[in-house]
Amino acid sequence: MDQPIKLSLEQQFSIRSFQTQVQQMSREQAQDFLVKLYEQMVMRETMYKQFLKYEWGLEPRAQE
Repeated sequence: MDQPIKLSLEQQFSIRSFQTQVQQMSREQAQDFLVKLYEQMVMRETMYKQFLKYEWGLEPRAQE
């Protein structure tokens, strides 16, 4: 059976701090923030996929 991922105390604190910040936002601020956060998540995923392609030799590295 898979073990759930455990967060460090620092990560748990960071999540609680984030929660407090979000609760203090207006609805419009929170919606704007969510869109930006989602955009960052998509960009990070794309970067990871690109990195793995290079590391696994599925795509040549860009020449500088």
